[in-house]
Amino acid sequence: MGFVVLPDETLEDLQIKGLYIIQKKDSFRFGMDAVLLSNFIKAKPHQNVVDLGTGTGILSILVSAKTDVKSITGLEIQPDIAGMAQRSIDGNNLNQRISIIKGDIKEAVSIFGAATCDIVVTNPPYTKVGSGRINNLNSKAISKHEICCSLTDVLTSSSAILKPQGEFYMVHRPERLTDILAGMRKVRIEPKILRMVCPYQGKAPSLILIKGLKNGNPGLNIMPDLIIYDEYGKYTKEARIQYSMDL
Repeated sequence: MGFVVLPDETLEDLQIKGLYIIQKKDSFRFGMDAVLLSNFIKAKPHQNVVDLGTGTGILSILVSAKTDVKSITGLEIQPDIAGMAQRSIDGNNLNQRISIIKGDIKEAVSIFGAATCDIVVTNPPYTKVGSGRINNLNSKAISKHEICCSLTDVLTSSSAILKPQGEFYMVHRPERLTDILAGMRKVRIEPKILRMVCPYQGKAPSLILIKGLKNGNPGLNIMPDLIIYDEYGKYTKEARIQYSMDL
């Protein structure tokens, strides 16, 4: 099956297992956060994964490439973006492992059922509405700002659909860390692993990767920082591994 690419879209080579993704030319395009989160996730073959707010489907596709998990379902509220994600799944012949559903994160329980998911992964909007400038209410704005769902919505729905001891993985911004930790505990997702992503050694983090466990016991493991660039502005060895450059 070939890729159906519309005039306002591009087909990008993901440079892993011959996979590609369709993206809008002038809209939100996946970045480092999706790649890093996909490497942070650990999943076993018998488990099922739900990708809340899948967007173009990038995280679902990368997780399928990097794990042997049996099924991944991406949930996306924007019909055109969900359709684009489905065309990427079709083009990559991943329909037996990945499903795309058009729906609202706030309705996740009615879509998936309570306590049915082994793993929830999410790369949600980072910015609270009102704390950043929004030029147009388009897919790029929806991807960046909490227009269709808030952090609380994401955490509440994740907790509701996770099985007891189910795993939660998220990438977010460090300035939201207090909200994230407090919010996770409020919905009984115990923070278990935290990793800061820093552009350079000694610089403040630009991203955080966090894993939580539904109904888990207290105890947070803070991993060493992930440094992206060395002093010469080149990818560090670990960053190259993250991007599958040194495999």
